[in-house]
Amino acid sequence: MTSIFELLIAFFLVISGIFGFVGSFGMIKLKDPMSRLHAPTKATTLGVGGVLLASITHSVLIEGKLSLHELLITLFLFLTAPITALFIAKWHIHRHEKPSDLPDAGEDELWATHAVEQVEDVPDHSAN
Repeated sequence: MTSIFELLIAFFLVISGIFGFVGSFGMIKLKDPMSRLHAPTKATTLGVGGVLLASITHSVLIEGKLSLHELLITLFLFLTAPITALFIAKWHIHRHEKPSDLPDAGEDELWATHAVEQVEDVPDHSAN
């Protein structure tokens, strides 16, 4: 029975290695920053998730105790990776794209990331 558990753990590790490799390869090969953002947020997140699944499986099935550390790491990873990707994507859009360069927004008529009003430059008098 232990060999079945070890095969399951090895399966999770191999799958996580494949996802990690694909994510890293995507970072090298994809051309623009928005495409490169897709590789680590999807593939390598699943790669780290596979390692954590292997660790959880080993701790429960082989050692016979449940460790909450891996569950907390998994929760933190799956909550923060998409939010970080969203912030990086919004920064890229604000920094490099004009509203006229973006595709049609549909019925809303305005992209949410460009919905802020332009504020005039106010001179900084705090240095005086």
